[in-house]
Amino acid sequence: MASVEVGQEAPDFTLVNEANEKVTLSELRGTPVVLVFYPFSFSGICTAEMCSIRDNYDSWMEKGAKVLAISRDSRFVQAAFKKQENLKHTLLADTKGEAASKYGVWNAAAAAAERATFVVGRDGKIAYVIHNAIPDARDHSAVEAHIK
Repeated sequence: MASVEVGQEAPDFTLVNEANEKVTLSELRGTPVVLVFYPFSFSGICTAEMCSIRDNYDSWMEKGAKVLAISRDSRFVQAAFKKQENLKHTLLADTKGEAASKYGVWNAAAAAAERATFVVGRDGKIAYVIHNAIPDARDHSAVEAHIK
């Protein structure tokens, strides 16, 4: 499994969002993007992390960033999760783990993405990475400094 590092070109992918609209990362070039891989919607730590983004990180969007949270859940689950938790950011369905695999964060044993956040700059290159194991919540406080 490949590992994506700061300075590398962000691997491209196309996934559907909670509204069944295709989202292709390369089509967002020119906009900073925060990719937030997480294992499962509706699980304890994942819900806390997504709600923390909702409650504490409007500054990411104010700086022009597009926030894409990605899990292996279906678009139907993503839609229900977004509605229940009143999330502002986009949720993408990576049901086969293809995007997570490209970023080196797919955990085959758990059949889920590990907790990883990638800031993709306007130039399409990785500007910042957080990568934690599934049980370990992330601290997103440093992300904003890398959104340019």
